[in-house]
Amino acid sequence: MNSSAKKYRVNLFRPQSVGMKGEVVAILTVLAVWGIAPFGFQLWLALSADASGKSPLESITFFNLPFHYWFTAQMLPLCFIIICVLFNLFVDRLTLRQSRKKEGYHD
Repeated sequence: MNSSAKKYRVNLFRPQSVGMKGEVVAILTVLAVWGIAPFGFQLWLALSADASGKSPLESITFFNLPFHYWFTAQMLPLCFIIICVLFNLFVDRLTLRQSRKKEGYHD
């Protein structure tokens, strides 16, 4: 393998540089939050059901819709957008910090 091919080698499970370690942490955090948001809410609905099988959140209405339906339809896409914005801000800050270190400036 020549040096240019070795330069771009990336392993998600064993990151080499500090910047790549930060990106891996950000990726895993985004995946965890995005997994917890929809599945955690649905699990909470299922576990909070009473003997009749209805959750207390099913009796609450918001804009004439059941709360659990409104939350799933409106808040989860909004949560995804917020996660994407936060991820991009974190990666931009990490990239800026790395470029300053390469130029000789320190935070």
